[in-house]
Amino acid sequence: MPDGLAEFGRSSLNERATVADPPISEDSLFGGRVRLFQPSRGSGYRANVDAILLGAFAAEGRRVRLAVDLGSGVGAVGLTLFHFAAAERVDFIEREPALVALCQDNLKANGHQGRGRVRVGDLNRPLSSIAPEILHAAGLVVANPPYVAPERDGRADGRRPSGRLEARRGDLVPFVRAAAEALGRRGRACMVYPAHALLELTTAARKVGLEPKRLRFVHGKATRPARVALVELALARPGGLVVQLPLIETDAAGHPTPELTNILGHASG
Repeated sequence: MPDGLAEFGRSSLNERATVADPPISEDSLFGGRVRLFQPSRGSGYRANVDAILLGAFAAEGRRVRLAVDLGSGVGAVGLTLFHFAAAERVDFIEREPALVALCQDNLKANGHQGRGRVRVGDLNRPLSSIAPEILHAAGLVVANPPYVAPERDGRADGRRPSGRLEARRGDLVPFVRAAAEALGRRGRACMVYPAHALLELTTAARKVGLEPKRLRFVHGKATRPARVALVELALARPGGLVVQLPLIETDAAGHPTPELTNILGHASG
């Protein structure tokens, strides 16, 4: 997520510092209805508004028996699916063991430990070597993939960034490939990606048989170009794309719009 709105996304989380090594904070989503343990500010990648928007976008479809959250981090997207009653079970796949541990904590803290399964897995490996039992079994796949491809990150020294920047840098292809491998018949995959790089996402998706079927652009303000795109893909023939009305995040005065406020403060049930 671009830095311009990252702080806005965080402001919807009520941070309460806790003592831990590495340092973590206990935050809340949806007006305190969902607890979220994650790295404290400055110590690692934190969930932001894009994760919530992705979960809400994915929840607009039918409820599924199994959803898969690829590159799940601490589990914010999958927890959002549970909050919106969009999935009976969610499998979380994350490559960083520390984030896997926090994801497990979050499932327990929200009473979902019996409905979620978390595992360490690098999506550069085939999904069959990480979780063979979910191959072609998911009704829904969600992913908030890295926004900056290695060839576009501007680092001439070849060094790997750390923390939040590292989480935002990476190859898109493993995410779309894993999504195609996980999807069952009539399943759908929902992703969020920078609007200016939407063609990269659709091109990579089509190479593995995924076609865009629903699209919604997110604008920081109505007068600004789209910031990110929410995309729903399916293993299907080309055509039939539905472009929804854009989601505007803030009004001319910089205040959250009613729609964004409703999403971030959504009361389940």
